[in-house]
Amino acid sequence: MATLYDVPPEELIEALTETLADEDDIEAPDWAEFTKTGVDRELPPEQEDFWTRRAASLLRKVAVDGPVGVNALRSEYGTSKQGTTRYRVRPHQKTKGSGNIIRTALQQLEDAGYVETSENDGRRITGEGRSLLDDTAGDLLTELDRPELERYA
Repeated sequence: MATLYDVPPEELIEALTETLADEDDIEAPDWAEFTKTGVDRELPPEQEDFWTRRAASLLRKVAVDGPVGVNALRSEYGTSKQGTTRYRVRPHQKTKGSGNIIRTALQQLEDAGYVETSENDGRRITGEGRSLLDDTAGDLLTELDRPELERYA
């Protein structure tokens, strides 16, 4: 049986995005179209399916790293500011991602039953969330035509 570790992460997140788009619990809030994903950004994301893609990415990240808290996930989704745009003389500084986006998406994943809150540890994946990831990985593995992945099928 294939697990989420047997397929490339980008392919798994793409497939999960399509699966989560059918969920009623996971919808972008009204404020999401105006919100930046971090302090280092100038504009909000322009992807049509940004919210479901971020929720799919969070589901995979919680499954791999869980139990994990919002602050650790903010560090994962952050980037580096590059200082002034005119001369680039200032060294890079690490910034964190938007906590409101991560927190709200995790709450929606909790309502869907894929993630649960752990005692003082953060959030971890439920059995239903693990089976969704593994089933999606198994379906994806049969669809992919890559010779290096044939040993997992």
